[in-house]
Parts: sequence; C-alpha cells; structure tokens
Amino acid sequence: MISTDGYNNVGMMADGYMEQEEEWEREGLLDPAWEKQQKKTFTAWCNSHLRKAGTGIDNIDEDFRNGLKLMLLLEVISGETLPKPDRGKMRFHKIANVNKALDYIASKGVKLVSIGAEEIVDGNLKMTLGMIWTIILRFAIQDISVEEMTAKEGLLLWCQRKTAPYKNVNVQNFHLSFKDGLAFCALIHRHRPDLIDYSKLSKDNPMENLNTAFDVAEKYLDIPRMLDPDDLINTPKPDERAIMTYVSCYYHAFQGAQQAETAANRICKVLKVNQENERLMEEYERLASDLLEWIRRTMPWLGSRQTDNSLAGVQKKLEEYRTYRRKHKPPRVEQKAKLETNFNTLQTKLRLSNRPAYMPTEGKMVSDIANAWKGLEGAEKSFEEWLLSEMMRLERLEHLAQKFKHKADAHEEWTRGKEEMLQSQDFRQCRLNELKALKKKHEAFESDLAAHQDRVEQIAAIAQELNTLEYHDSVSVNARCQRICDQWDRLGALTQRRRQALDDAERILEKIDILHLEFAKRAAPFNNWLDGTREDLVDIFIVHTVEEIQGLIDAHSHFKATLGEADKEFQSIVGLVREVESIVKQHQVPGGLENPYTTLTAHDLTRKWSDVRQLVPQRDATLQAELRKQQNNEMLRRQFGEKANAVGPWIERQLDAVTAIGMGLHGTLEDQLHRLKEYEQGVYAYKPHIEELEKIHQAVQESMIFENRYTQYTMETLRVGWEQLLTSINRNINEVENQILTRDSKGITQEQLNEFRSSFNHFDKNRTGRLAPDEFKSCLVSLGYSIGKDRQGDIDFQRILAVVDPNNSGFVHFDAFLDFMTRESTDTDTAEQVIDSFRILAADKPYILPDELRRELPPDQAEYCIQRMPPYKAAGAVPGALDYMSFSTALYGESDL
Repeated sequence: MISTDGYNNVGMMADGYMEQEEEWEREGLLDPAWEKQQKKTFTAWCNSHLRKAGTGIDNIDEDFRNGLKLMLLLEVISGETLPKPDRGKMRFHKIANVNKALDYIASKGVKLVSIGAEEIVDGNLKMTLGMIWTIILRFAIQDISVEEMTAKEGLLLWCQRKTAPYKNVNVQNFHLSFKDGLAFCALIHRHRPDLIDYSKLSKDNPMENLNTAFDVAEKYLDIPRMLDPDDLINTPKPDERAIMTYVSCYYHAFQGAQQAETAANRICKVLKVNQENERLMEEYERLASDLLEWIRRTMPWLGSRQTDNSLAGVQKKLEEYRTYRRKHKPPRVEQKAKLETNFNTLQTKLRLSNRPAYMPTEGKMVSDIANAWKGLEGAEKSFEEWLLSEMMRLERLEHLAQKFKHKADAHEEWTRGKEEMLQSQDFRQCRLNELKALKKKHEAFESDLAAHQDRVEQIAAIAQELNTLEYHDSVSVNARCQRICDQWDRLGALTQRRRQALDDAERILEKIDILHLEFAKRAAPFNNWLDGTREDLVDIFIVHTVEEIQGLIDAHSHFKATLGEADKEFQSIVGLVREVESIVKQHQVPGGLENPYTTLTAHDLTRKWSDVRQLVPQRDATLQAELRKQQNNEMLRRQFGEKANAVGPWIERQLDAVTAIGMGLHGTLEDQLHRLKEYEQGVYAYKPHIEELEKIHQAVQESMIFENRYTQYTMETLRVGWEQLLTSINRNINEVENQILTRDSKGITQEQLNEFRSSFNHFDKNRTGRLAPDEFKSCLVSLGYSIGKDRQGDIDFQRILAVVDPNNSGFVHFDAFLDFMTRESTDTDTAEQVIDSFRILAADKPYILPDELRRELPPDQAEYCIQRMPPYKAAGAVPGALDYMSFSTALYGESDL
C-alpha cells in the first residue's frame, strides 16, 4: 500500500525536477544530451508496457498527442479502466482525452505542475517527457520502498546493498555511478550469476560492460534496451531520470528474488534467536545442576555434629568452616547471581521473540534454587552456633578436668600412708602417757578426716559433672574417683577400728599433756586452713568478662584483709610450742618435746604459713594478668562493635539506594544502569572493610568471646547483608539491561517508558517491585486499558494474567508488565510469518527440499533446518520433502528443554 503522502512525494519529485531543469536552462547548464537520453529511455519504457496491449509508439512527442495511447498506457500499467475516450479527431477531442489521462494521474494523489493538456496535444517534447517521468515515478518507482525512504533514496539504497560485495562498484548516484556499466552487471550477477561471469569484467572496458548488461537484460530478463552505451560514456553527466527508469525495471524484474531474500533473512533471524535461546537454556540447566549438586554435597557436612569431644578437634572444625566461608562459598554466590541473571535475560529474550516462557526441568526452578540456598544458609548458621556452643562446653570440661586432677592430687597426697598408720599396733607397747597421747593424736586425725569429707564430696561432684557433660576421658576420671571413694571408705572403717582399740586402752592411760593437746587442737584446724588457703590461692579459674575477673580480685583483696588475724593465730599456736619447750627445759622432762597428740610441728606450720605469704603476691600477678586479658577482650568487643556499627548501616543504606534505583526513580534507564554500576564499583571498593571486620571477628572467636554488648550486629548478619547487597545490584543491573533491551527492540520512547514506570510505582505502594492482581488491574485502567466489570471482563483479565504471570506466582513484575504494554503494538515475528517466508522459498509448495534450503540460507542455518524439520508425509510429497509448517509452529511452542 502507498499512502497519500507517498503520492505527494511523487508530485514533489516531479516539481523538483521541473524547477531544477528550468534553473539549469536559465544558467545555460542544461545538457541537450539529457533530452535525447530521456526520449529514448521513456519511449522504450512505454513500449515495454504498451506491447502487452499489442501496440507501441515510435515518436514519444507525437504518438501521445491524441491522448488515446496515453490512456491505454495508464490502463496497462495500473490495471484499472479509465473513462471512455473521445474518438473524434478535432483538437478539443484530443485535449479531452489527454485531460482524462491527467485527471487519472491527479486522482492518484500526484500533483502536476506546469503540465497542461494543450502542451501535450501541441507536441511539446519537454512537457511530454515531464508527464511520462511523472507516470514512471508514480507507477514504476514510487512502489519501491526500502526502510521507509523516498522512492529515489529507496531505489538507490537497494542498488547499494545489492552491489556492495562487488569490486570496483560504488553506487552513490544515478548518473556517474553507472557510466562504466559494472553496476548494471553487478545487479544482474547478484540475482542471476548464471548469466554473467563478473570476474572477467574490467572497469577499463565500459562499452563492453554496458553492452553485456543491456544484451543480457533484454534477452533473459525481458528488459528492453532503454539506454545507449555511447550516450552514457560520452556524456559528462548522464541523465538521472533515464538511468532511474532503466534501473527500476531491474528492481521489478528481480522482485521475486527480493521477496525470497527477505523471507530468507526473516527465517535466519528467527533461527538465530531460537539457537541462542536453546544455548541459554542449556547453560541454565548446567549451572543449576552444578549449584544444586554442590549444595547437596555441602549440606551433610554442615549437618554433621560429630567430633572427638576435644577442644582442639572443635577448633579444627571451626577453622575448616572459616575456610569454607572465605574460599569455597564466594564463587558459589557469584554462580547463583549469574544463574538468576541468565534466567531473567532468557525470559526477556523469549518474550521479545514471541516465544513461551522457559520452564526449567523439575527441581531446577529459580524458586527451587532459592529454597536450596536458604536451606544452606540456615545450615551454616546452625553449624556455626553449634561449633561455638561446643567450644564453650569443652572449655568448661577442660577446666573441670584440671580442677578434678588438682583436688585429686591434693587428696591422694594427704591420704598417703594413712592406711598404714591406722593399721599400726604401736599403742600396744606405749606407756600410759604415750597411749593417751596416741588417743589424742587419733582424735586430731578424726577431726582432720572429717574436715576432708567436703573435699571428697567435691571430687565426686566434679566427676559427676564431667560425666554429665560427656568428658572425652570420663573413664579415667571415674576410675580415679572410684579409687578415692573406696579408699575413703576404708579410711573411715580403719579410723573406727583404731578408735575402738584406743578406747579399750584408755582405762590404763591417764596423763595428758595439756600443752601438747592444746597445740594439736589448734594446730590441726589452722593447718587445715593453711591447706585450704594454699589450694584457693592456686585454684584454676575461668572468666569471660572484666566484671568477673574484677570480682575475683575484690574477693582476693578481702582475703588479704584477714591475714592479720591469721598471723595472730599463727603466733599464738607457735607460742604453745615455745611454752612446751620452756617447761621441758625448765623441768628436764624426757621426751617432753615430742607431741604425742599430733604429727604437726611448729616447723610444718611455719613452712606452710610462709608458702601462703609467698602465694598471695603470685595470686595477685595471676589475677592482674587475667584482668589484662579481659581488658584486651573488651577492646576487641569495642573494635568489632564500632566497625560493625559502621558497616551494618552502610550495607542497609546501599540496599535502600539500589532498591530505589530499581524502582526507576532516577532518570532514564541508562542513568539507572550507570548509577547501579557505580554502586557496584563502590561496593567492591568497600570490601576491605568487610575483610577487616572478618579479621577482628576471627580474633574475637580465638579469644573465646561469645557475646558483645556494643553492637546488635553479628558477623553472620553482616555476611548475609553483604551477599544480599551484591545479589540485589546484579539483579537490578540485569533487570535494567532487560528493560533497555525491551525498550529498544519494541521501539518505545523514554517518555512512554517513564509513564509505564510511574504508573507501576504508583500502585506498588510497598516498593516491592511487583504488583498483586488487583493492583495490576488498577494500573492497567490508569493507563487507559479497558477491562469490563462483567464476566467477560474477568475472563479477559485472567487471560492477561496468564501472559504476565505464566508461573502463577500471584504477582506481576515490572519487566512482564512492560512487555505486555508494548508487545501487542509492535511488529514481532510469529509462526505465521515464518511459514509465509518458507512458502516463498518453496515457491508456494506445502513442503521444501534440502537443496532449496541450502541455496537460500547460510550453510549453518540450512543444516539446522534440515536436521530438525520432520519429513513431509502428505499426498504429493517427493523424496526428501520437509515439513516447514510444523517446524515453524514448533519454533514458537514448548522447548525440548
């Protein structure tokens, strides 16, 4: 179809040529050879059509004067019937006939300027040539349209494209570019290489080239000679009209081949789209399978809770987990982002090429991968929490085991030799005073034994706690605890038997040494206090905060405040010994210095008291060292807290900014893409802060710090936020690139895109980047889309929902919304169009042959079709016939993937 504007173009072109010729004529520049060329060319052109009616003309300025052959010419080239001509031979009959022809030309929208019936009837050659040129423009050239250019530009572009591959041909105009004849030969060879051997032609032989082209065109293409080689060669600037007229005949002669080329181009484009889509599907399947398999292999390791129940074993597992987070997981995060990006790009390309949405194989949907990833992150969090709790438990176990060993060593040291002593029969040979002394000594031992009862109970309690906490060497602990308890029972029984024996002998024992007894009574508890104090001063402790160690330091300070009273008691007890020594010396009592009531001596107490006084400053040093350690831990907490409190809000701000850009709130799509990539660079530039925080976090964990009151952020939440930020940037970049792809391929303007985005954002109240069905319907209505409120309107809306939400997710995303708003008004390839293109290549047959495909399509595209097209099985099929109809339909159907 040719628009009225197209007709006006013809008139404007005709006017322009008229005005140009008048200007050239005034300036003396008009070449008389042009008029000669036009007369010969136009005459040949008219005869090429008039011969179809069995007639012709000899002299163009004479044979059209009565208007009869002019009207006949118009009827032949238009296929329409003009008004019945006047048959009279008077001048007014001739004018009437010419006017009927001119009126018909004008009825086609062509504006005729300076051309009147009288000039044609009078045989005005210039006006007659102008009129014929107008007819040629309208009926032979105006129908030529290449990329919606004007007729002349379209014909010139057609010549340039067809001759582009040929050496020594450079078509820039319709006069000088055709002088050497190579352009004509190239046009013939391009469409009929069997008619001319172009390789044998030379630019230096224009006469031979022109004659070759004109002879071949006349003999094989039914294009009469319209130009004279001598005129072209000898004229400095050949006439454009003559050459355009002749070239237009080439165009129409090759019109069928042009249709086949157009059809082949369309098919190639469709097949390339299909092949690219299949490649993207295969890549998605491969990436999805690889990522899911990695997650499947990783989950059992994260779910394992097996250790050797030792602190070193758990620390090794924690280091393995850090290696996993630092080295193994980051590439998988990138793989997951690439997978989502490829999936979105594929779906966009499928929509733009009018293909159905891609459905991955079962278990490999984007949602399946997201669920598997979420499960992986949950397993990571649970695994790390378990590792830290195991470290706390095993640290306490190690502390309890050390405490058990220390108390058991002290107790076994105390019990050494006690059984032999209790089984001794020494009292049977003692004198009375010695016997009484033995009794008092045994009473002191009983007091000491009772004082040790708490220690035995403490040892048993620690052993029980180690069993409850599943200490790895609980067997050894239980065995030692059992030995201590069994020995303790034996000591109790032996003590009872020895006391009974002493009581039996008490009848013969009378004399008691008051001073020795007083020493024994006071020395035993003081000695007990010394032993307990020494144990307390070397007791192993574990704390986690400055407050806890400060509490121990305060308690130690309170203890030191009691040392004065203890020194008084020590001086008092030692004073008893000095008093005994004084009495013995004064009264010369034999063996009086020996205290029969206790094995303790003043030297023992002095030695232990000295030990206590030396252990006090050592304890001070130990507590101060631990205080420094806890202060260092506090510093680590503050460092982590300050850094985390800076990184956490920064990640949140970036997430908010990226989300705002993704909502289309910042300029054009190119602006959004530029800003997103700037954010991406900024995020990667910020990564050293995350790495620094990881180093601090590692120091925190290695220092056994399990809580931090200086921040609400944990390393895990910051890692997740960081990964979310990277994923959000990648996803938004991909979405914006897809929107640019949609905008450019659909031909929508930035203003239309802004209108679509503004309407979408208006109804996306929560800024989620998606609309619920009701919000989507309101958005469509706001853009002028008519959706009835009756049952039919609901049916129409459900049909639209099926298009924009093919996976039935319950939401409409912006890219699907944009695609819907533009797809119905744009020219996209359809199965019917592809079938029509194949039908042209097959010369209207319902099937196509492999040789036809190889002749019309590039080799790779032809083989792609031959391998995939099913055989044509209907009646009339020939061997090797292929069914292009079912193949074209399958291109727009479900993929094998």
